[in-house]
Amino acid sequence: MTKLNGHDTSESVIQFPCDFTLKIVGKSEGLFEKNVLSLIKEHFPETSPSRIQKKFSKDKNYLSLSVTVFATSKMQLDALYQSLSSTKEVLMVL
Repeated sequence: MTKLNGHDTSESVIQFPCDFTLKIVGKSEGLFEKNVLSLIKEHFPETSPSRIQKKFSKDKNYLSLSVTVFATSKMQLDALYQSLSSTKEVLMVL
């Protein structure tokens, strides 16, 4: 059993397979949306456009994408989080 801050990390709280929603935030200009959607398709090719919601900030400077994917494992989600987090256009992934 691996512990991190007193928590067991060997088991996931999430039961797989499941639908999982990520919120990804970046600047509304540039390649943010295109790059994020490309990464989503790379990791979850079956993701339908109907499962992607866009919301602009009040002044339209930022864009948040809420994307629901069908995840089969924690490893699959972790790989997507890693790819998104290492993309310079992405400011935050929740």
